[in-house]
Amino acid sequence: MAAQQGGFSFKVVEGWGAGPAGRAFGGVTPAVATDSRDRVYIARREPAAILVYGREGDFVASWGEDVLQNPHSVWFNEKDELYVCDVDDHTVRKFDTEGRTLQTLGTAGQAGGPGEPFNQPTWAVEAPWGEIYVSDGYGQFRVHRFAAEGSLLHSWGEEGTGPGQFGLPHCLRVDSRGRILVLDRSNRRLQIFDADGVYMGEWPDLDGPNDLYIDGEDKVYIAEGNFRISVFDLDGRLLARWGEPGEGAGQFADHPHGLWLDSRGDLYVAEVATLHNRLQKFRRE
Repeated sequence: MAAQQGGFSFKVVEGWGAGPAGRAFGGVTPAVATDSRDRVYIARREPAAILVYGREGDFVASWGEDVLQNPHSVWFNEKDELYVCDVDDHTVRKFDTEGRTLQTLGTAGQAGGPGEPFNQPTWAVEAPWGEIYVSDGYGQFRVHRFAAEGSLLHSWGEEGTGPGQFGLPHCLRVDSRGRILVLDRSNRRLQIFDADGVYMGEWPDLDGPNDLYIDGEDKVYIAEGNFRISVFDLDGRLLARWGEPGEGAGQFADHPHGLWLDSRGDLYVAEVATLHNRLQKFRRE
């Protein structure tokens, strides 16, 4: 099955990761990211681990079993350092590609107090200027901004539906304009802030947005919970949209929860599918 719309064309790679050199994921896989070598890093909820595959689906390694409790998200910086939000451990950890811990934010096993880091954090990213931004979304309605060494600089957000308020801040990214894009899932929108957390605007009418990826051409890919992928430009203009529910190759058996594009433009989509344990690769055509 191929997705062809708005100049975007992808073809599903059937059975990716499950071939003779692959290995079954063995659990729910909510997020995915690739490093500079296009190796694929997959968060697995339970049993908790980071799974590593080659770009053709060959199994390489797993790690983190002794540290992680429930990894919700993965995100790479340009130095091949992987940020992992652990919702059950209330921490954000930075790893190298071999699974060695480089930095830990938050207190392991202890939720932060109201408004304080962290209570089930959802996503963490590093800005080009070195600061770290974290959406603290399942247990509270906050975004936290840290200095590179880990000191808390600023937090913003509260429960609600107005500007700068959140229903569920589920994911965030920093775009090429230096803006902080936050997916406010329950409020079905993307909110835009400056680096200091000042509200700048929003894109409404999204359908359960879970994750976003910004490619080198400033195209914004969003995994929406209602079985679809949408692509926007940085001004919020819709460029393409595709997807449908189903268990076939290229369909989504459950909610697209994470996505990433590798250096060749191939798209990986992780689904929160308790019964199916699905992650699919779509090759750019």
